[in-house]
Amino acid sequence: MSATDTPQSIIARTRQWIETVVIGMNLCPFAKRELRRGTVRFIVSPESDMESVLLQLIDECTHLDVDDGTQTTLLILPEGFADFDDYLDLVGLAEELLADRGYEGVYQVASFHPDYRFADADADDPANYTNRSPYPMLHLLREDGLEAAIASHPDPDSIPENNIAKARAFGTDYWLKLMDELHATDIPTS
Repeated sequence: MSATDTPQSIIARTRQWIETVVIGMNLCPFAKRELRRGTVRFIVSPESDMESVLLQLIDECTHLDVDDGTQTTLLILPEGFADFDDYLDLVGLAEELLADRGYEGVYQVASFHPDYRFADADADDPANYTNRSPYPMLHLLREDGLEAAIASHPDPDSIPENNIAKARAFGTDYWLKLMDELHATDIPTS
């Protein structure tokens, strides 16, 4: 996080990424509805160590337990998780913690990172951009909401394949430029 970043500007940039990439390119056919309904909770974590972030993740589970008006939480991590391998360690621990706390099958963690790389992909494969975001984040989703959304889609199994094909059709140069533009753009925070 730079000195000019504030929680409000980080949320605004993340929201712009969702609007431009996730919704604008239809990478997630379910995101638009939730964003428009205002059921997406954006939390910017000031924490930079795994233990503190994991405690915050459990706090977000507790929030979801009592707030039916929130469908999903984006726990944005501008500090401490720039290294993708460290971030992957965090994701693994987050999944274990959810299981240990009885949240397996209730909530699911999806992962997004500026340097996201699928295990079987080259670093410069444009397909990686389907999970590349302005900041590292843990996306906490309600399993029941996800299952209902998937059930309403005519061909949910095609979503990942279509996203990979779409990302590769645009090419790495396109994605690099787009992500640079998202970081360079002055984003209104109100």
